[in-house]
Amino acid sequence: MATKKIIAICQSGGEFETENDGSLSYRGGDAHAIDIDDQMKFSDFKMEVAEMFNCSFGAMSIKYFLPGNRKTLITVSNDKDLERMIKFHGDSITADVYIVMEENGAADVSNMSDSRSSRTTLSEAVPPLELPLDVVDDTTQPNIPLGAPLDIDGTNHIDAHFNLPPEVLSVRPLSVVPYEKHAKAAEQWQDTITGVGQRFSSVHEFRETLRKYAIAHQFAFKYKKNDSHRVTVKCKAEGCPWRIHASRLSATQLSICIKTMNPTHTCGGSAVTVGHQSWVAGIIKEKLKIFPDYKPKDIVNDIKQEYGIQLNYCQAWRGKEIAKEQLQGSYKDAYSQLPFLCDKIMETNPGSLATFTTKEDSSFQRLFIAFHASLSGFVQGCRPLLFLDSIPLKSKYQGILLTATAADGNDSVFPVAFAFVDAETNDNWHWFLSQLKSALSTSCPLTFVADRQKGLRESISEIFKDSYHGYCLHYLTEQLIRDLKGQFSRDVKGIMIEDLYHAAFAPRPEEFHKITEGIKSLSLEAYNWIMQSEPQNWANSLFQGARYNHMKSNFGELFYSWASDADELPIIQMVDVIRGEIMELIYFRRTDSDQWLTRLTPSMEEKLEKESLKVSALQVQPTTGSKFEVQGEFTEVVDMDGWDCSCKGWQLTGLPCCHAIAVINCIGRSPYDYCSRYFSTESYRLTYAESVKPIPDTDWAMQNDYSEAAMTVTPPTRRPPGRPTTKKVGSQEAMKRQLQCSKCKGLGHNKATCKELL
Repeated sequence: MATKKIIAICQSGGEFETENDGSLSYRGGDAHAIDIDDQMKFSDFKMEVAEMFNCSFGAMSIKYFLPGNRKTLITVSNDKDLERMIKFHGDSITADVYIVMEENGAADVSNMSDSRSSRTTLSEAVPPLELPLDVVDDTTQPNIPLGAPLDIDGTNHIDAHFNLPPEVLSVRPLSVVPYEKHAKAAEQWQDTITGVGQRFSSVHEFRETLRKYAIAHQFAFKYKKNDSHRVTVKCKAEGCPWRIHASRLSATQLSICIKTMNPTHTCGGSAVTVGHQSWVAGIIKEKLKIFPDYKPKDIVNDIKQEYGIQLNYCQAWRGKEIAKEQLQGSYKDAYSQLPFLCDKIMETNPGSLATFTTKEDSSFQRLFIAFHASLSGFVQGCRPLLFLDSIPLKSKYQGILLTATAADGNDSVFPVAFAFVDAETNDNWHWFLSQLKSALSTSCPLTFVADRQKGLRESISEIFKDSYHGYCLHYLTEQLIRDLKGQFSRDVKGIMIEDLYHAAFAPRPEEFHKITEGIKSLSLEAYNWIMQSEPQNWANSLFQGARYNHMKSNFGELFYSWASDADELPIIQMVDVIRGEIMELIYFRRTDSDQWLTRLTPSMEEKLEKESLKVSALQVQPTTGSKFEVQGEFTEVVDMDGWDCSCKGWQLTGLPCCHAIAVINCIGRSPYDYCSRYFSTESYRLTYAESVKPIPDTDWAMQNDYSEAAMTVTPPTRRPPGRPTTKKVGSQEAMKRQLQCSKCKGLGHNKATCKELL
């Protein structure tokens, strides 16, 4: 396979600037060229860059733009990321790479000073403050401009714009730390106010300029008049004559002009306060683009260092929330764009299904999306096997992500459909499956691996008739632990769970019954529970469908990582992140498969090879017809016409077992002729043959008043208070240790309360 080579143009020491269209440009700094290829290790590349620019290896991050997209920077942090960067630029000779210094801010896009002092902890910077964090809830606050006026004195101007509790109002002013020498970043604002006759394009621009001027000159002010056409401000210090008044030039113009100004200060500018959080948002917004994980405590430290202003944690957090909303859009507005999003998905990706429903009050209820590339890939190349699971979201309104995934020919997860719903209910699962049924154009009976609770058992059998429902073993063991809670020690429960897994994977009924009899010897109650849990829906030896040894529904763990990266975004952005991930996954897997030279996918080739290595110890007894006897440790019967072996390995996996391979070799055929077609490289390529097409920016809908003609969608009911629940991937078999007496070894008491000693 040919090695891909490009020249990385590494740039450092410059600054990112945002253009009018939202794209980023890089100005200034130094540049050096490095030859790289897809065999280079990330650590070697990063070390070479660090030596070239004489910078710290651990304090730098490497970023680049996707071709044709200069709005989002992609971080390179491992070998796979570097390989992807090279693939993205495969048609180019060069690739622009940007070196961002995370600690000292060498590439700070906020035009802050390049220097940073060593960071201090929040406790050193400001006393801890406990405040309710729901003050940013746009369901309870009026929708006002971010640059709306804020009265520093706490008069009724605040009540006109924010419905905040008194304990929050008392901490809103931003304290300026008196320095002997002004912070370098604030010096540039000293001449932003020049005097009478100076014009501004709007009241908002005048207010923002005034705040910067006050910071640079270190004084506090308060509004005397403050509305959409005039602003009168005076120095907050008692007796100080400084004053300024600006108003519109005429009733028909929006521009503002300074009419009167007394520039004299007699207060000395000490013990001052200024600001509000929209100013903080404006300062950190550009940096937040580059460092999405910019922490409030670091915002506190950076603004103190650069501007001489002491924030508390709440102010920094609120400023970050405002900046995030300016960058990502409003949570509330995102729901109103759902009609446009659904229409555009189906317009740009014909054959896709995107639909939503609302409640009677027009509040959001659920959104279903299945791209044509996913639906076609599942029908054309995947086994008729679907995994259903749910993922709790941590977004402002919480909610649940429902997912349907499949297994491709290489046994990797393939996303088929997903939905955002307000809660995981029987009705929402029924709706999700109904949409999935209408999206899939297949008459082949499907096998589902899913929980049996939440109405799934009834909905699957009702909507997908003649389908098979394999109960998820993970949820089954969780329910067993709950139902037997407090009756057995941790060790005994562990043995029962282990035996339950052995019983589930047992290929033949006699093995299943032998294992369950062992459970019966431990506990008759546990045995009865297992036999009443419908083992025909979860035990391999009794299950009538084909699930290829996949026993758990959390096969789609890929969605967990995608959701964790996006679940704090507005719903429109969450959809776009998942769409982008699916688009990238399909592209890379299709590109990788183009290099394969084998008849089966790599993982299936490996499994077939392992079975082939066992053949040398087996002996095939000649016979007439299609049935053969194979002798080894045990004697098995292989039926070539029925693709069946008495060991059940062939039927359960779709690949010939060692006994079948021994017979195949004996009759002079190839094992590849007896492998499931879903494991072939050809089927794998069919799975990834279609692509997910780009979707226009939803801002188009707002600019063209699309939402006015569409159905109104409002945010769902406010999320309940408290920390969102977290759903962990993998086994959750951890149990509380049960109290056990050290004298009589009984459960539920200790030696101090043991009745046998009385």
